[in-house]
Amino acid sequence: MQLKSYIREVPDFPRPGIGFKDITTLLLDPAALREAVRAMAAPYREEGVELVCGAEARGFPFACAIALELGAGFVPIRKPGKLPAPTRQVTYSLEYGSDELHVHRDAVRPGQRVLLVDDLLATGGTMVACLELVHAQGARVVGCCFLVELDFLRGRERLGGTPVHSIIHYDAE
Repeated sequence: MQLKSYIREVPDFPRPGIGFKDITTLLLDPAALREAVRAMAAPYREEGVELVCGAEARGFPFACAIALELGAGFVPIRKPGKLPAPTRQVTYSLEYGSDELHVHRDAVRPGQRVLLVDDLLATGGTMVACLELVHAQGARVVGCCFLVELDFLRGRERLGGTPVHSIIHYDAE
């Protein structure tokens, strides 16, 4: 199955010059979604993953489904004000601004084997923040997993040697 054909490109979103890779068209197709989740989970089946952490918001559907595939729990990494219990937070830079992410302080225990998931790897800012949050809680990150990677932005270089697995690659804008 050619999963790349299920990704819609939206020009000039969220600002002029950006070609936004819209994964919602893949989410609409059950066979494509199933194949994407299986392909994303495959390298981690024997890794003893205990938790799958998903970055808000487009990482959530993939992270939840991968957690089910791997028999692991799911931890949401959220924007400010979205989690009810005490959180740990980090501020980070995006391709076009800055943001902040939070995780519950009791969601990840020291030594747990964690997989980090998001829909897309661009410059790596969001995943660097996720790594910082999870490492601060003493977890062992087994990898970072993405449906889409924009190779030309070289985001994986910012992930400090953490193994990266991506399904769909774009070599140029």
